[in-house]
Amino acid sequence: MKIFFDIVGCRLNQSEVERLANIFRALGHEIVGDPGVADIAVINTCAVTVKAAADSRKKLRRAARVGAKKVIATGCWATLYPEEARALPGVSEVVSNAEKDSLVSKVLNIPDEVVARLTLVRESLPGVRRRTRAFIKVQEGCNNHCTYCLTRLARGGSHSRALDDIQRDVQAALTGGAKEIVLTGVQLGAWGQDFPQSRRLDDLIAGVLAMPGIQRVRLSSIEPWDFDPAFLSLWQDERLCRQLHIPLQSGDDPILKAMGRPITSAEYLDLIGMIREEIPEMAITTDVITGFPGETEESFQTSEAFLKKVSFAGGHVFTYSPRPGTAAFNMKEHVPAQVAKRRNAILREVLNETSRAYRDQFIGRSLWVLWESSTLHQDGSWELSGLTDNYVRVLASAAHDHWNEILEVSMEAHHSSRPALIGSLIAK
Repeated sequence: MKIFFDIVGCRLNQSEVERLANIFRALGHEIVGDPGVADIAVINTCAVTVKAAADSRKKLRRAARVGAKKVIATGCWATLYPEEARALPGVSEVVSNAEKDSLVSKVLNIPDEVVARLTLVRESLPGVRRRTRAFIKVQEGCNNHCTYCLTRLARGGSHSRALDDIQRDVQAALTGGAKEIVLTGVQLGAWGQDFPQSRRLDDLIAGVLAMPGIQRVRLSSIEPWDFDPAFLSLWQDERLCRQLHIPLQSGDDPILKAMGRPITSAEYLDLIGMIREEIPEMAITTDVITGFPGETEESFQTSEAFLKKVSFAGGHVFTYSPRPGTAAFNMKEHVPAQVAKRRNAILREVLNETSRAYRDQFIGRSLWVLWESSTLHQDGSWELSGLTDNYVRVLASAAHDHWNEILEVSMEAHHSSRPALIGSLIAK
């Protein structure tokens, strides 16, 4: 059979569809990049915002409209709204997050034990989901109580995957040629805490770095209260990428408290200071929300000033999205949509400026780049785009295709229109 995968949302969703694709391939099926030729289209949905939910429905409808013979909805939106998902034209089945690990065996009507015995090899998904970096799910669910978030309802409390299972997926990625492993989860920093003999995130990282063939390991998002400064000794191994994505959400303490975030802006700043003291060039990226209920102009300006003070290497700004079922949904003092949108634009510009300032320090230096995409021009040259270990986007021209290669590159200038540096390959 021909199987098509698509996602809305986070890296965890990407990780899950990559693993499902690996299983289907190992059982002799073909992964395709066009739902119109697929026997089965699997859409891993998201419900984190109103837009994500709408995008999920749109992708499900499109898969059915263009000709996929069977459309399966899974992921957070499908888990929270299964009847609405089933009612969409062409959707033949809904697989909840709790059932997702057994999706292949359920679809093919084979025992889970058959899947468990497979030797997996990762290949990049065809089409728009093609990735050089391999996203590896290490845990599921969340123990936090952020008042704006539906994830806990959709995925439950934190539960960790065993190190052996994680290493199996990592080995599949290495066998398939992956140069970078990204460890991801809903609450990455909670990994191992639910085991009978509690373990910590540094145990996981060390266990992955100990595997033969590892070239790069990157961490996905980690909450500030889950990051132990003792972890910083791990970065003595240069294969561990110098980037940490540490969500802030607001730089104003009353708003942080209303969000259910168990940290103050001062505690957050102290953590960033400790990280930078130990590893000065660590790229710290973040997430911020504007327009949360009760966000006054004064509290917004406090948050804006805090972003400037921290000087992040990049990040994402989200406009608050009311989600039924969350504590914030019933909060008063709603911020008008146009005000929240204006504040979003202001903070995005702040992050653009601090991101440029971070990149500026690398001009005139050489960095190692993993080339993630390559485009052949009519003159026979290749345009390459990739990432350094510290998450700087780099663009370069080359005489040959270097997709999925890690090469040393001289950083020459800022790109004129993109948040990236222009580089040139260093001849060997």
